[in-house]
This record gives sequence, C-alpha cells and structure tokens, in this order.
Amino acid sequence: MQRSRENFEKMENNMKRRLRVCVATCNRADYSKLAPIMFGIKANPDLFELEVVVLGSHLIDDYGNTFRMIEQDEFDIGSKLHTIVRGEDEAAMVESVGLALVKLPDVLHRLNPDVLVVHGDRFDAMALATAAALMNIRILHLEGGEVSGTIDDSIRHAISKLAHYHACCTRMAERHLIAMCEDHSRILLAGCPSYDKLLAAHKRDDYADIIKAWLGDDVKEQEYIVALQHPVTTDIKNSIKIYELMLDALISFNKKTLILFPNIDAGSKEMVRVMRKKGIEQHPNFQAVKHVPFDQFIQLVSHAGCMIGNSSCGVREAGAFGTPVINLGTRQTGRETGENVLHVRDADTQNKIYHALELQFGKRYPCSKIYGDGNAVPRILKFLQTINLEEPLQKTFCFPPVKECISQDIDHILETQSALAVDLGGTNLRVAIVSMKGKILKKYTQANPKTYEERIKLILQMCNEAFNDAVRLNCRILGVGVSTGGRVNPQEGVVLHSTKLIQEWSSVDIRTPISDALHLPVWVDNDGNCAALAERKFGHGKGVENFVTVITGTGIGGGIVQHNELIHGSTFCAAELGHIMVSMDGPECMCGSRGCIEAYASGMALQRELLSLNSDSLITEGLSVKNEEPVSAIHLINAAHLGNTKADAILRTAGTALGVGIVNILHMVNPSLVILSGVLASFYEGPVQQVINQRALTSARSIRVVSSDLEEPALLGAASMVLDYTTRRTY
Repeated sequence: MQRSRENFEKMENNMKRRLRVCVATCNRADYSKLAPIMFGIKANPDLFELEVVVLGSHLIDDYGNTFRMIEQDEFDIGSKLHTIVRGEDEAAMVESVGLALVKLPDVLHRLNPDVLVVHGDRFDAMALATAAALMNIRILHLEGGEVSGTIDDSIRHAISKLAHYHACCTRMAERHLIAMCEDHSRILLAGCPSYDKLLAAHKRDDYADIIKAWLGDDVKEQEYIVALQHPVTTDIKNSIKIYELMLDALISFNKKTLILFPNIDAGSKEMVRVMRKKGIEQHPNFQAVKHVPFDQFIQLVSHAGCMIGNSSCGVREAGAFGTPVINLGTRQTGRETGENVLHVRDADTQNKIYHALELQFGKRYPCSKIYGDGNAVPRILKFLQTINLEEPLQKTFCFPPVKECISQDIDHILETQSALAVDLGGTNLRVAIVSMKGKILKKYTQANPKTYEERIKLILQMCNEAFNDAVRLNCRILGVGVSTGGRVNPQEGVVLHSTKLIQEWSSVDIRTPISDALHLPVWVDNDGNCAALAERKFGHGKGVENFVTVITGTGIGGGIVQHNELIHGSTFCAAELGHIMVSMDGPECMCGSRGCIEAYASGMALQRELLSLNSDSLITEGLSVKNEEPVSAIHLINAAHLGNTKADAILRTAGTALGVGIVNILHMVNPSLVILSGVLASFYEGPVQQVINQRALTSARSIRVVSSDLEEPALLGAASMVLDYTTRRTY
C-alpha cells in the first residue's frame, strides 16, 4: 500500500509540473511542420515549457539564413549550432553528422528536456535522435513510417527505431510503424502539422499581391509554375541530368516559373551550377529564389498552374489545394499521393517532361486530405500530455506476429472513418455522419430553402455542425457526398438540370463551395444513382456484378450497375428510369412528355388519380381519413387492401406500367437483380414480378425482384461515394 501511494504521488507531481519540450529544427522544410506545434506549445505555458534549438542549413547564408523567420515568429532560440560542413557531397554530409554529434551533448545537457521533438528524415535529424537516445532523453518523431525512394528512407526508419513516441500522418505510415515492431500504444495517427496552417490560411484575400511580389505584376493565378527539385543522394549523376532536362523543358514551355534552390544534400552544388550555366537567374521567365516564407509559399502553390520537381511538398501539401503536380524521378517513390500527381519516374528525355507539362498545366483536381485534416496539432499536444515520465525509458518492441492494425484507444484520436452525406430532396435537406459500415451516427434535417443562396448557406451550416459533432463522436471525416434530384455531372460536381421540385438548382456547382469551406473532397451524384451505390455497398447489390435499382417514391428514378460500375452515360442521362415511355398517349409527366412510368406509378401520379376520384369513392369499411389530413398514395393502397375496387384499379394500372418499364430495362441491360427502393417498393414488388413472368422473354423471367432493406438509400449512397473512393485507391 505504501509503495502504491508513493507511485500515485509521483504521477500526481508529474502531472502538475510543466513538460519541458525541446523542438529542434534543421531547415526551412522541417520548420514548416514544426512551427504549428511550437505555436501550440507556446500557447499553453501552464502545460509546457518550450526550448528551441536551431542547426543545419538554417544558419547558412546561401540557403537564406532561414533562422530569421523563427525569430520573426517570436520564438526564443535557446541554441544555434553551426553543424554543416560545406562541400555538398557525400563526405560533407557524414562530417556534418559528426560535427552535430560533437556539439549537441552540451546543448542537450544544459537544456535537460523531458522530450525532444524531431522531424522527418534529414541527416541532421539523425544526429539529433542519436544524441538524445544516448543521453536518455525521450524522443517524439514526426512523420515516421513513410516511404520514399532515397537514402531518406533508411534515415527515417533509423530515427523511428531510436524514437520512443511517433506522430505519423497516414494510416499506411501507422501500419508501417507497427510492422517495424514499434509499440502500438506509442503511435499517434495525427496527420501532418503543416496541414493545420495551410488548410486555414491558403484562401487569403491577398494571394494576388503575393503572386505579384514573387513573379511580377503581369502574372495571374494559374498562369505560372512552381519548380522545386532536390538531388537524390543515392543517384546524384542521374538526378542532375533530370534537373537539366526539367530546366530545358520549362524554358521551352515558356511560362513564368518560380524556381527554388535545391536543399543542401550531396549534389546540390552541381545542380546550382547547371542552373547558372543555363542563365536561369537572368532568364525573363524565371524567378530563382533561395527561400519563400511558408505562409506565402502556400499561396503560391495553391494558385499555381502546376508544380514540378521531386519535393515532398508536391506529393503532400499540393494535394490539399488540388494543384496539378509533376513528380520527376524516384525521390518520392512509395509516397501516398492524390490524383493530382502525375509521375514521370523515368524522366530521361526533355519531351517526356514537356508532354507532362502540357497534360497538367492549368488543370484542377479535387482536394486531397491523405496527409491530414487540419487537426494534427491538438492531437499531438494531447498526446504529449499522456507521456508518463515515471515509465521506464527503455523502449520495448512488439515483435512478430504483428497484430491487425487497430486504432489506439485514446480519446483524442479520430478513429472511426466516416463520411458526411448530404441529401437534397424536394421538401427536406438532410445531412448525416455515416460510418464505414453504413451506420448513420447522427442525422440533421431542415426544410429545403427555396433560393440558391439560402440553400448553399444552410448546407454549409449543417455540414459545419456535423463536422464539429464528428470530433465529439470520435469520427474522422474523409469527405462529403451529395445526393440531389435532377441531372448531375459527377465529374465536375455540377447540377445540370434540376427537377421542378427544387427551385434555382440548375447549372449549379455544388462541389466548389462545400470543398472550399470544409477543405474536404466532395462527390456529387443524382439521387437515383446514389440509391444504386447504397445497394452496391450496403444492400442487396453487394457482390452482384450487374443490377438495377428503381426508386419508387414521390417520383421514379434509379441507377444501373454494370460490371460493378455505375453507368452515367455520355451526357449523364443514363438510368432516368422514370422517363421510360410505356404508352404513346398516357398521362402527362412532369418532364413534359406523356406516358412515362413516373406519370403512372410515382407517388405524385397516384395522388393525382386519388384527387380525381370523388371523395366518397375512397370510403371503405375500416378506412378513415381525417378532414384536415391530406390524402396520399398510402391511403390509396390501404383502400385497395380493404377491397375498394376503384383504388385497386388505379394501383393495378400503376403496377403494370412500372412492370412494363422494368421489362424494357431487362431486355436492354439484362441485369441479374432488380432492387425496388422507396416508400412504395414493398407494394410494387409482387405486381412487377407478375408482369415480368407474363411479358418478359423466357431467358429474362428468372431475374429476381426484391425490395430494399435500406432505410436511407440516398444518404448511404452519398456516403458510399466518399467511403469507396477514399479507401479503395492505390496510390
């Protein structure tokens, strides 16, 4: 009991005193990742004591003396260590590591930190991790577990083995760390800290002024290129050749280009010589710079027509803006990338690179959040608070067999992968948080406004509310899926033509305002197609290669899945099933034609027929309709079930019309399954099967007709667009 009390008192004292955190930064790139954490630590003086150590290329004039931007950010630099041995070759890198190891012990002994925060995969960082590990200082390593194609891989993994704690950016990186036998409980899936700043700041109003300041008054957004190429230390000769070919291609392409000097790795001196030999610094189309402040660099990348080179910024940060990227060579091989990245791994000719520029320049892609969602710093700060200084310092490893990758049971990790689903109906606007398994965790419903401005405002308001609730519900939102009535171009996220039920909703770009506001990728499709997607992922269509979904509700719609893919058609008009004509001279349809399935079998059509009857015609024993209650298709069905002959005749006609339309579908696309969805589905299932048995070709009569078991097909289908896309891709 006495020992337990002593241990408890030690833990209590540990919680009361501030955690002394030393952040060591080596260059301009790692400071962009470390600065948000430093600001977070500084903003919590009651919890943390911040010490800053600056070394490496920060202190070299040729690389911009970038330590000054740390001072401009009002951080007190505890130590400046000149650790770089000039020469920019392999031997100089080794000597620089040795020099850092000579100087670091005195600094670390004086500062005596509880935790040293180290970033990435640079040789300077390896010196820091080595010194701290040998001096029994706990190490938190950022961005471990990632894969790239150079010596950086070996350095990064070596630092991970020295580190006691890990804050990684992607699920794949987390799995790599687990496979490397790191302790599951000491790995935090945080996301990239730089995303916290860039997602919040890249929409600044003064971006045009920043472009002018760096590229000239006549240059506008998406009319310039950002180029950043570093040497590959394991293949210096080839990387210099690629650099020369890139410069030749950029000169020929004849666009304004902001080109940054390479980093200090072996081979950088030769690359600068190539740049100067070609007169890049004097060329009218080029602005060659040693350093751009990160907040301005964000603006330049996000508004560029294209980014080219082999910088990790191209495969990481640029994806958050949808900026087109051309990745040259092997330096980033193995990195997870979004669809905005075009790889030219074998960049052995100028023509290849030039052709890549032609393909990518000026394009725009959906924003990608592979590397973070803007909430990394709060997670890392909470993670730091969980460090128990009374625990043994010696690392333990989890050797094979490796367990299945499961998220940590820490309340600040958003571990449930989920989607925001939006359903725009004629009456209501609904938003839901949907989990990977199709469970609706929370749903929000409001009346659908009548004007475009009010509708967009309400969508953003409801999505923001859901996004905030997702944090409390322990969910990680991967993207937004939107289901809406009308004809939709899903490639552009635009409603081309709306139904009459939703006003001011034609030629509307839905994707852009939602993506810009939430910094999330957005998918949009027609509500019928979404119902089919819901069945494919969560319903009767799961595992079925060819099937058709027919929505039977206020209107008639649906979706067609062939060879496991949704069919949209050349003008996005495929699967407008409600407007298949089953009569040359039938009732008028809302589309302007006559004799459509929707004019016979939709809820609106049944209500129309019901209203045309004498009100006394519905009176049937056992059926009661209140005076103030509006009659609907449900009343018609109930009357028919109770023996009302007029109601039964109307429903038989509707069922036959729907059945004939579905027979036409069977003869055209020959699915193996027909799924009826919507409020009228269970009623129509029998009549439709009967018409198929009577009128379909013999080979089509065996096709099954079932009613959907899904309660919210539009929301689930909208969510499935997000969940399928973000989890099935191989980068």
